[in-house]
Amino acid sequence: MSGLLISDELRQIEHSFAVNLGHLPPTDPASSVAFYPQFEQSVRQEAADMSDHYEVFYCLEQAIRKLITETLEEAEGVEWWAGARVPTDIKESVVGLVKKEKDNGITQRSERMIDYTTFGQLSVVITSNWTLFEPILKSKRGVERVMASLNLLRGPIAHCCPMQEDEVDRLRLAVKDWFRMIG
Repeated sequence: MSGLLISDELRQIEHSFAVNLGHLPPTDPASSVAFYPQFEQSVRQEAADMSDHYEVFYCLEQAIRKLITETLEEAEGVEWWAGARVPTDIKESVVGLVKKEKDNGITQRSERMIDYTTFGQLSVVITSNWTLFEPILKSKRGVERVMASLNLLRGPIAHCCPMQEDEVDRLRLAVKDWFRMIG
């Protein structure tokens, strides 16, 4: 088992049981931003406000990746990614991202190829395998609509722009819509 997998498993155990196993270097629970006094207080406050939205979106995206993985694994087995269920252009995009990370000498983010897909690509995987997801999700059109809305709302979160109050409301509603679609 690779160090990356072991570390990931330990993080999952820590998260599941709300414990700290000490496998990571200690971090200052204050704020890593405090290390950089050059950042303006107003920017720090925006970052703190946006962190809640990032957390919601992170959890949602991970839940969707898990749903896809479990559904396709059940249908195709553990090698589902290598089969015909994932569109070729998505696989090619993922191969390019993996290569780019390796070529730039950064730590591989995951051994799971689905972790290299974009949020928009997740929607394509679901809708292109609708026969498998239909028993789980209520409406293909609903999935497309909610995922498109979430993808638009993801922009400010991912690209460091503060969200307006209406967009925060839309994010909350879109997340509720997603969970409402799960039959």
